Amino acid sequence: MNPQLKEKIMESLAAVLPITGIVLALSILLVPLEVGTVMMFIIGAVLLIFGMAMFQLGAEMSMSPLGEGIGVQMSRSKHILSVWLLSFVMGVIITIAEPDLQVLAEQVPSIPNMTLILTVAVGVGIFLALAVLRILLKIDLSWLLMGLYAALICFSFFVPDSFLAVAFDSGGVTTGPITVPFIMAMGIGLSSVRSDKNSSSDSFGLVALSSIGPILAVMLLGCFYSPHDAAYTATSVPNVNTMMDVSSAFTKELPRYFEEVIVSILPILAVFVIFQLFSKRYPNRQKLRVAVGFAYTYFGLVLFLCGVNVGFAPVGTMIGREMAATSEKWLLVPIGMLIGYFIVKAEPAIQILNKQVQSVTNGAVSAKTMNRCLQIGVSVAVGLSMLRILVGIPIQYIVIPGYIVALVMSRFVPKIFVGIAFDSGGVASGPMTSTFLLPLCIGACEMLGGNIMTDAFGAVALVALTPLISVQIMGLSYKYKLKKQSKLDAGAMLPADSDDIIVIEEA
Repeated sequence: MNPQLKEKIMESLAAVLPITGIVLALSILLVPLEVGTVMMFIIGAVLLIFGMAMFQLGAEMSMSPLGEGIGVQMSRSKHILSVWLLSFVMGVIITIAEPDLQVLAEQVPSIPNMTLILTVAVGVGIFLALAVLRILLKIDLSWLLMGLYAALICFSFFVPDSFLAVAFDSGGVTTGPITVPFIMAMGIGLSSVRSDKNSSSDSFGLVALSSIGPILAVMLLGCFYSPHDAAYTATSVPNVNTMMDVSSAFTKELPRYFEEVIVSILPILAVFVIFQLFSKRYPNRQKLRVAVGFAYTYFGLVLFLCGVNVGFAPVGTMIGREMAATSEKWLLVPIGMLIGYFIVKAEPAIQILNKQVQSVTNGAVSAKTMNRCLQIGVSVAVGLSMLRILVGIPIQYIVIPGYIVALVMSRFVPKIFVGIAFDSGGVASGPMTSTFLLPLCIGACEMLGGNIMTDAFGAVALVALTPLISVQIMGLSYKYKLKKQSKLDAGAMLPADSDDIIVIEEA
C-alpha cells in the first residue's frame, strides 16, 4: 500500500471513530436502532474512512498544485479584466462541481435544482473574482468584509423569513471538498510572488469572500421563488433486515455517485489540460502525479459521498426523530454539541485548511490548535441549532448579531487571523454537516411539529458562523500573549509550545 495513503487512512480512522462511537452509544443507551440500520451506519463509516483518506491524498496531488499554479499565473498578468474573467469562470465551474451544493439543492423545495445551483455558482464566480482582485490590488480584507456583510444584513430584512435560513446555508455548502483545496491553493499562488509583509495574510480570504456571493444571490432568488407552500420530502430511512438488504442499499447507490462525481471532476480536469497547454508549467513527472491525484480524488469522493448519504444521513434523521420523541427533549442540545465537537475531524476540507494554515504560517498556527478552535465553534453552533428547534428562535436573531461581533473583532486581531477565521467558517460547513447534522435537525424538527424551512434549515449557516468568532478569539489571545511577553522580554518570542502561536508577526 502507498505509505502516504496508509498514513491518510490512519488519520481518517482517528477522525471518524469518535462520531461513530457516539452514535453507537446513543443506539444502546437512548435511541434504540435496528441492527440493520446500525450495520448500514458502520459500513458507511468504513466507506467514509477510506473515501476521506483517498480524497485528501488526491487533493494534495492534484487540486492544490492546479490552484496554486493558476494563482501564480494570474498574479503575473497585467490584464485585470482577463484575471477577473478567468476567476469568475473558475468560480462557476468549481461550484457546479461541488457535491455539497447538489445535496442542498435536493433538500430545498419549490426551486428547481439547476436554478438554485446556477444562482449559487454565479454568486461564487463574482465574489471569487472580487477576492482575487483584492489580493492583486492589496485591499484590506477586514474593511471589505465589513462593507459586504453590512450590505448582506440590510438585504436580509427584505427576504421572506421562510427563505432566509436556506440563503445563509447556501453560503456554507458551496465551500466543500472540491472547492476548498482549489481556492485555498489559488490564494497561496496569488500571494506567493509578493514579498511584502502582508503576503501571508492575503493568501487567506478567498473562501471567506466566495461564501458571501451565494448568500446574496440566493436572497435575491428568494424574492422570486416563495417556498411557503412547498412540501418538504425528508430523508427516507430504508427498511433493512438482513446483510443482503444492507449490501443492496449501498450497491444500488454506488453507480449514481460514480456518475455524479465524474461530472464534478471532468470540468476541473479539463481546466488542468487547458492550463497546461498554455502555460507548460508542469513537467511530465508532475503531470503524471496530478493525473494520479485526480484518480484518488474521484474514487475517494465516490466512497465518501456514498458512505455519508447512504449510511450516515438516514441514521441522522432517525436519531433526531427518536430523541425529540422522548420526554428528555432538552438532551438534544448537549448531545448535539458533543456530535458537533467530534464531527469536525471527519470533514475532509477542514483537514486540508488546517494543513494549509500550518504550512503558510511555518507552523506558527498548528493544525492541532486550529482543529481545537473549530471543534469548539462547531459544537456551539450545533447546540444553538438544537435550541432553535426546541424554542423556535428566528435565524436572524443569531446570525446577524454573530456577524456583527465577528466583524468588530476583525478590527482588533492580527490580519492573518481575519483571513483564517472567515475562511474556516466556510470550510467547517462541509458534507458531514449537510448530510448528517442537517438531517439530524430536520428529524427533530419534524417530530416536534416545527417549520422545516425556518427552524431546521440554518444549521449549516450557524456552523459557518461560529468558527469566525472562535478563531479570532485565538487571535486575540495570541496578541495579548505577545504584548505581555514583549513587556517582560523586550520583544522576545513566546516559548515554543505545541498549543501556542509563536511566530506570526503582527501586520
